[in-house]
Amino acid sequence: MSSTDPDPGASSNQTPTKHTLPEDGVAKSEAESQGLSTDKEEKLTKRETWSRAFDFLLACVGFSVGLGNVWRFPYLCYKNGGGAFLIPYFLFVIVGGIPLFYLEVAVGQYMSKGGLQAWNIVPLFQGIGLASCIIVFFLNCYYNVILSWAFFYMFSSFNSELPWENCNHTWNTENCSTDFARDSNLTGRSEETFLDPVTEFWENKVLRISDGLDEVGVIKWDLMLCLLFAWVVVYCCICQGIKSSGKVMYVTATSPYIFMLVLLIRNATLDGARYGVEFYLKPNITKLKETEVWVDAGTQIFFSSSIGLGTLTALGSYNKFNHNSYRDSVLFACVNSGTSFFAGFIVFTILGFMAQEQGRTVDQVAESGPGLAFIAYPKAVAQMPGAPVWSVLFFLMIILLGLDSQFVGVEGVVTTVVDQYPQLLRRGYRKEIFIAVCCLAMFLVGLSMVTEGGMYVFQLFDYYSGSRIILLVSFFELFAISYVYGIRRFYDNVVMMIGHSWMTKTLPYMLVCWTVLSPIFCMSVFVLSAIDYSDLTYERPNDRVYKYPDWGVGIGWSMAAFSAVWIPVVGLYKWLKNGATFEVGPKLQ
Repeated sequence: MSSTDPDPGASSNQTPTKHTLPEDGVAKSEAESQGLSTDKEEKLTKRETWSRAFDFLLACVGFSVGLGNVWRFPYLCYKNGGGAFLIPYFLFVIVGGIPLFYLEVAVGQYMSKGGLQAWNIVPLFQGIGLASCIIVFFLNCYYNVILSWAFFYMFSSFNSELPWENCNHTWNTENCSTDFARDSNLTGRSEETFLDPVTEFWENKVLRISDGLDEVGVIKWDLMLCLLFAWVVVYCCICQGIKSSGKVMYVTATSPYIFMLVLLIRNATLDGARYGVEFYLKPNITKLKETEVWVDAGTQIFFSSSIGLGTLTALGSYNKFNHNSYRDSVLFACVNSGTSFFAGFIVFTILGFMAQEQGRTVDQVAESGPGLAFIAYPKAVAQMPGAPVWSVLFFLMIILLGLDSQFVGVEGVVTTVVDQYPQLLRRGYRKEIFIAVCCLAMFLVGLSMVTEGGMYVFQLFDYYSGSRIILLVSFFELFAISYVYGIRRFYDNVVMMIGHSWMTKTLPYMLVCWTVLSPIFCMSVFVLSAIDYSDLTYERPNDRVYKYPDWGVGIGWSMAAFSAVWIPVVGLYKWLKNGATFEVGPKLQ
């Protein structure tokens, strides 16, 4: 339960209003002034809460700890010189990750609303909720495509021999080799011209990748069916709301750690594994001079912690008013960053093995794009006794990691709209129907990413709609709370929720972050990304690099701008609607 501030649009120099514990998320006096006192309307606007306090932390872990940790984090490490990437990453966790994570959760918990309604706390910045909703919509569209790849690999594993273990399949080319040194001696060709069967399975069978964005080709029906199946599973997980999804997360958020531990133990026994670990942990300090390392570290914090997407606000809105979500935020940061660090060992041990096997250095054995995990991980399980069984279990782990992230992401979009129109969508089975419509719309967008040119479309979504623009949205969140709503006022709201405990002694540090460190962090990384911006490319094996055409880059920037533009547009609309005054909050008589 939560309370709305009686004057959320007031300036920061006002004395904080003393609150009384609200009923059903709205103080009685406000409810009466807004005509919300009837029993019928109260039932329609009443929101669910987590069945157990632990469910919230589990939901945060389930949503944020996922493929971003075992897929995106390792490939960014690989791309940015291994250990050098870890230095800015952990620095940004402290000055940006934890403060912003808790800020979003606290806003949702205090307002007992998600999306647009939560940002009624500062009505001029209600566009933040809309921008976040659009970003997470784009994210949901392409995130489930990764799950479709995982389903494809899992279904392909139901064989006596894994299809990426050797080169005798129809999709393999004359460049395929399981022993680079031997085939180089036999043919007189350089070892660098060969590809291993894992890479060819990914490029030629899974993706059947074309030569560019302008060659979209036809839909791969096997991938399309996997994508459809993924969306059906997501719908079944969330159709009954957070009470059902909370129970599902007890399995999906915990079981992957068992598989990851087993896989790491096996990888550690492979020849050359230590070379991968050295590459991972030994920082190349000269890399820190490159702005791209800092930008990637900053954006990864936001991506893996789900900051700026509105979903944390939605999850926090289902907390009871006095839940200590501050403690949960610190615990989450430890679990999230620890999981990323742990997953890095799994990837780099197998990359070290591949490097020794191929006679290459660690930074030369795989493409550094999104497909890295779908090359390194399949290679790892292929080395295990009873490889098909382990492969099925491993990709089931990947699916479980991705599913809880996906259905909480969809819940974030649904919560935004349902909270905006509760009397329309909380009647009968309308919410379930609306969830089905959302899933169908995202599935249709995702179809463009399961074509022969789908990987190029996927990269557009990942590079433009879900990375740098989140930094800008988060900056506006900090500005709205710290300098419009009032940081001391928000501090009082937080203390009102979590009470006076030993944790409140650390809140002054959070105030410094919210007002100074975190805004500087967001804008610095955003500006650096703009200065060091380079048009999107896609790296393929054997040093083949595809550069996106100008019209493709234009589409990418259009997606990014379409979300962020709503912050000033909604702010201007609110300002003009209320007579060009900043006093736009509802007032009590």
